[in-house]
Amino acid sequence: MNMAERLRNSFKVVVVTGVPGVGKTTVLSIAEKKARERGIKLKVLNFGDFMLNKAVAEGLLKNRDEIRRASLRQQLELQSYAAKAMVEEASRELGTDGFLIIDTHAVVRTPVGLLPGLPKHVVDELKPDAIVLIEADPREVAARQQKDTTRYRADFGGEEGVKLLMEQARMAAFSSATLYGSIVTTIINREGKAEEAAEELLRVLEKV
Repeated sequence: MNMAERLRNSFKVVVVTGVPGVGKTTVLSIAEKKARERGIKLKVLNFGDFMLNKAVAEGLLKNRDEIRRASLRQQLELQSYAAKAMVEEASRELGTDGFLIIDTHAVVRTPVGLLPGLPKHVVDELKPDAIVLIEADPREVAARQQKDTTRYRADFGGEEGVKLLMEQARMAAFSSATLYGSIVTTIINREGKAEEAAEELLRVLEKV
């Protein structure tokens, strides 16, 4: 087994992160549609969905917001499960070809502090080729968070809280990237410009 085989999965993995409200999921939805139109083999999986489904099945949690308020050990177990399950699903569907896009967070705000979204036990499974940070104007992000009544985000601290979380997410992304020599890049999702951000993401895929 050569170096590349030890440090990578057979398919390419791009982890896309962003603080809540940055528009990450919208950008990914557009990118997925464009990739399909261009014949690019691409699968987008949401890390939180896998964690939540496992937690609900085991009767641990009831909704997504409860994940980040679960005990640290519960979150670590759920992270480990999600990473393995996503790689297994991608292996079945992508084989040795295509791209697995992971929709997740570089840091997770918990009641007692920040939890890395991409700790070593997760990165050991994902072996990412690239980690992409989707960012936007902190003021716009804070406004979106306030408008989103479906999620509990009262503890994010407004515009200044978003700025700080973005800085911490950058540091976390670089720390995770050093483990497998992953590229780190930032894409700015400007208001009303999600299509442009999606195109930029597809250009990243072409290069990894």
